[in-house]
This record gives sequence, C-alpha cells and structure tokens, in this order.
Amino acid sequence: MDILMPKVGLTMTEGVIVQWHKRPGDVVRKGDLLFTFETEKSTLDYEAPESGVLAEILVPQGQTVPCLTPVARLGAQQGPRRPISPRARLRARELGIDPAQVTGSGPDGAIRERDVLAFAQSRLPKAPRATPVAQRIAAELGIDLSGLVGSGPEGRITREDVERAAAGRRPAAAEQASTVGDRQPEAPRAARADYQPLSPARRVTAQRLTANAQTAPHVTLFAEADATHLVAARQQLSDELGEKVSYNALLVAICARALREHPHMNASWVDALPGEPGQPGLIRHTGIHIGLAVDTPRGLFVPVLRDAGTKPLAQIHRELNQLVTDTLEGKISPDALQGGTFTITNLGMFDVDGFTPIINLPEAAILGVGRIAKRAVVTDGDAIVARSSVTLSLSFDHRVVDGAPAAKFLQRIKQLIERPFALMV
Repeated sequence: MDILMPKVGLTMTEGVIVQWHKRPGDVVRKGDLLFTFETEKSTLDYEAPESGVLAEILVPQGQTVPCLTPVARLGAQQGPRRPISPRARLRARELGIDPAQVTGSGPDGAIRERDVLAFAQSRLPKAPRATPVAQRIAAELGIDLSGLVGSGPEGRITREDVERAAAGRRPAAAEQASTVGDRQPEAPRAARADYQPLSPARRVTAQRLTANAQTAPHVTLFAEADATHLVAARQQLSDELGEKVSYNALLVAICARALREHPHMNASWVDALPGEPGQPGLIRHTGIHIGLAVDTPRGLFVPVLRDAGTKPLAQIHRELNQLVTDTLEGKISPDALQGGTFTITNLGMFDVDGFTPIINLPEAAILGVGRIAKRAVVTDGDAIVARSSVTLSLSFDHRVVDGAPAAKFLQRIKQLIERPFALMV
C-alpha cells in the first residue's frame, strides 16, 4: 500500500519530511512511528496505519511534497522464519532486534551472530535529530551536529542550538590569521551573499502578510496607558494562583471585555454575503476568539484562545500557557491556529515601545503592545512622578469600522489596563 503525505486541517497544502524513523526493509507494526513531517504550522508524527515491511521510501528527508502524495510503500511482511543460531538469537535479544529484520549470510539464509551485529551497526543513527532549518544553518556555518545537545522536543537540535554553538566558536580563518600575524583582507560583501529557500512557515507568512497589507486599508491608532495598577494586579494574581501570570493573559481578558462592549470590532469584511454573489458585507461574530502572536524557531504562529469572552482569568491563564507551550514545541494542531476574531501581538519583551502591526485578515483589528517601562508623568497637580506605562497600537480595517468607534475601543482597553480590577465587575 502507498503511504501518503497527510492532509491535516483544511488549509494544509504541502508538507516536509523532517525525519524517517524506519528504513527500507524494516518490519513495521501498526502504530509504529514511521516519519515526522512539518507543515507551515506545526511538526507532527505519522504512525503506520498497517503492519508490514517498509518496501520503499519515495520522498527523502528535507523534501517538500503536496498533501496526499505517496511518500513510501508498505509491503506485506515475509512469512517463514529463517534458521538462526543460538548465539545470534541471544545477541538479537540483548540488542532488542527482531531477527525477521536481519538478512542471514549462512546456508539457506541462516542468521549468524555477525549478521545481527552488522544489522545493529546499520541501525545506528547517521546523524543527530535536527530540524531542517538547524541542518541547513549547521552546514552553512560548518557546525558538527554530533557535538550538540538539542533543546527541542525529544532532544531535537533547533536553530537556536546551532546559533549558540556558532557564537561560541571563532572562525577558522580568523584563528589562522591571528596565529601568523597576517590577517587576510575581508572578502567583499557581495562574495558572501547567501541565498536560502523559504521554509513552508516563512513562505505562508510572507504571502499572507503581503496579501493582508495590500487588501485592507490599514489605520493605526496609538495610546499610552498607565500600567501601574496592571503591574500590581499581575503580582497579586500570581501570588493568589501560586504561579506566574503573564501580561498576555491579562491582555486577553481585557481585550475580551472590550470586545464584548464594542461588538463592531469583533467583525470581519466579506466580499459576498450568503446568497448574494458580488454583494460585500460584514460579519458580526458571536464568539470572541483571541489569537496571540508567538515567535518560534519555525516562524510566526498565532494560536487562538476560543470563547475568551466567557472564561475567567484563571482559565484564560491556564489555556493560554498550554497554547503557547504547544506552539513553541511544534505540537500545536492546525485547528488551534484558525478561527480567530481578534489578535494581540506583544513585543514588549524585546524592549520595543510602539509599532504598526499588520491585521490578521479576515479579522477587523490587531492590538500591538509595547514594553512596560517607568516614564515621567505629569499629574493633575503638575507634579512629575515616575509611573509604569505601556504604548498601545491598534491597527484596524477601515472597511469594517471608522476611526471614532475604533478610538473608543482603544480608549476602553486603556481604561481597563489602568483599572484592571474593573474586570471583576
């Protein structure tokens, strides 16, 4: 039978074979891990649908193919067992090898101890597990992957692992030049140009952001909010729950409250209304599903916390933590990356104050959040004091909403940041 590249979710069109866990000729049992593949959104494992023998691998590691393309062929398992010597049987048991997988070199195909040892040697991994991006960067920088310890899922080597190894190593050319005291002139910049193909995730992100920026008439509003009480509320909530509550969880709760009060922002533009071809219109979403932009080694992903408007803060905190963890580890399901009605993108951890985010269509708006920092503030009594503040930037689709309603929505977010305990009312 043919093994096909899976189609996971409605939006998946192609996948990359990250790693084969079986080799041609290996006995495969139903449920065995056959290969790992990567979509533009996540990294997933594929289990054998039936038992048999892996007859042929059609798509090598690192290659991208459309969904439902044959990637391997699974044949029927061989029937009669070949003779095997007692020493070979003992050694196979010690090494955890199924003798049916071993080709015998004795009379009538009898399996000898040397055959088992040769098979065990052939099964040794040829290279450490690493993501395609890590393999490419390691090859470019001359980094030996066998000397690295991976920090990814199941010890997989990631891009960050390779970059850390490269940062701690001096280039060989520089070492030679310093040794002889005669440094070679730096090569012209054009000679070091490096052209790289886009990963599936990067390609999809580029296509979507370009289309979003060109399709929707973006307008961005800025506001500065006093975050002093937000900082205090976060600390009190963390103490109460016994675990650190993120600012993102608070922001999701705040935006959910503001969207309930301003439903015109929880909307989308459609080019054609149902039953009216060619007649554009708007959709007012009944559910509030908030996406959070997450930076990962594989690119930018936006997991969606569904029904955020009906969940208490503690539940938002727990579910958001799990979504972010799954996204960073490449375990997020495609369904969890779809169906958002509003997005938050927070660059405060990178010391960014303000920016102009691109709307994640078909949503009507996206909130950009800068860093929370101490700034000089003039009080009503004209005194200058230091207060924690944060810059907010709301980009919205002017086809869906006008400037004044969008400004009132941003004003409400600012009020809830400055008075976070209003969420309890």
